[in-house]
Amino acid sequence: KTNITMATIGNALRGATLAITRSRTAPRVVTSSATRYFSANPHVVVDKFVSSPPPTPSSANAEALRHPNDVHDRNANYSDEDSRSMAGVTASVRHNWTKEEIAELYSLPFHELMYRASTVHRMYWDPAEVQQCTLLSIKTGGCTEDCSYCSQSTRHKTFVKPTPTMKVQEVLEAAKRAKDAGSTRFCMGAAWRELGNKKNAFNHILDMVKGVNGMGMEVCCTLGMLNAEQARQLKEAGLTAYNHNLDTSPEHYPKVITTRTYEDRLDTIANVRDAGISVCCGGILGLGEKDTDRVGLLHVLATLPEHPESVPINALVAVEGTPLGDADADDETESDGIADVDSFDMARMIATARIVMPRTMVRLSAGRLSFSDAEQFLMFQAGANSIFNGDKLLTTDNPAFDADTSLFQKLGFVGKPAHAGPRVAPTEVTGEVEITQVKGMEQQYA
Repeated sequence: KTNITMATIGNALRGATLAITRSRTAPRVVTSSATRYFSANPHVVVDKFVSSPPPTPSSANAEALRHPNDVHDRNANYSDEDSRSMAGVTASVRHNWTKEEIAELYSLPFHELMYRASTVHRMYWDPAEVQQCTLLSIKTGGCTEDCSYCSQSTRHKTFVKPTPTMKVQEVLEAAKRAKDAGSTRFCMGAAWRELGNKKNAFNHILDMVKGVNGMGMEVCCTLGMLNAEQARQLKEAGLTAYNHNLDTSPEHYPKVITTRTYEDRLDTIANVRDAGISVCCGGILGLGEKDTDRVGLLHVLATLPEHPESVPINALVAVEGTPLGDADADDETESDGIADVDSFDMARMIATARIVMPRTMVRLSAGRLSFSDAEQFLMFQAGANSIFNGDKLLTTDNPAFDADTSLFQKLGFVGKPAHAGPRVAPTEVTGEVEITQVKGMEQQYA
């Protein structure tokens, strides 16, 4: 076997001779003549191409221009893809990012970062399509964790009053209302540390998952820590995705939470991933973190064995009675409920996430009420392509369905259908993106 490193492949690609063939009758093709190194190695084929524009799709075959809905199937379709290039920007799905590389991107001049992120977004996604999710608190308050931002902790005196787990039928009725309002993914959150031995409650949740899935909606849960068997049962019931945020960097995390370790969270994410459930995992801005912590969070996410299917980016909504809420209220400057986070912070975080995880859905989550339509558009331009809609996110306020419908109409967005994969990027369909494939890489690294 010939020992080929990624650096060798990269150098060979950069030195490859491009032969461009164009004619009026043949598709526009860009091929790469491999260097002598690769020519002598029959196991590796380097190919660059620009897909030729297909015929304009009719309504009957328009759905053929969608990717598979399962994130694992989508990734498998591009397993031999090395990179994409368009308009002077090159991107690739990598799991070996260094903190220094991510910090360099994060620190780019804002106009340059936005340009790169927006270009990457258009290489991999249809920027007009935005996923709409609804989040319902099915069990509010009474959590024993000490998360310093959370209004539902028993350790903090907030406006939240503990309530028992909702009845299955109540949840299904709420899901139907969300579906009627345009939502295609229904997320259920319970305020507890872990499922543990809550067998009766877990059986009810499994019934909720089956019921919502039976409505034709995608189903997501956030229930605290899970073991492998619980993850398997949720998958069997029809769960689409599981949310378990890391919140911040490993270094800053102990300043925010002490009752659960960072490793606990990573273990739950691994259990979810191993069960074949899509991982939804992101963080919160405004926890007193530094830019290095924001970079650190992105580094952990971007170096997971598989990038999350979706990454929620939240702006802290400071709640009176929580340690972070009280600290924010003590500031002499006026506060709108967001702790030291503005639209530029959000856009910078979203843009960097988009570049380092190009095939991941980036969700604009909590804190949207503090941002104008124009500021939210900035975040969509940075690469966000999913939102939570509905007037509540667990216990904090969120734009109502009507407001988001108006925003979508204003910006020309359409919602992503449930149980349908995302649209293929129009730039890929029209042949504007140059795609580099390296076939045989798996055999070489086996």
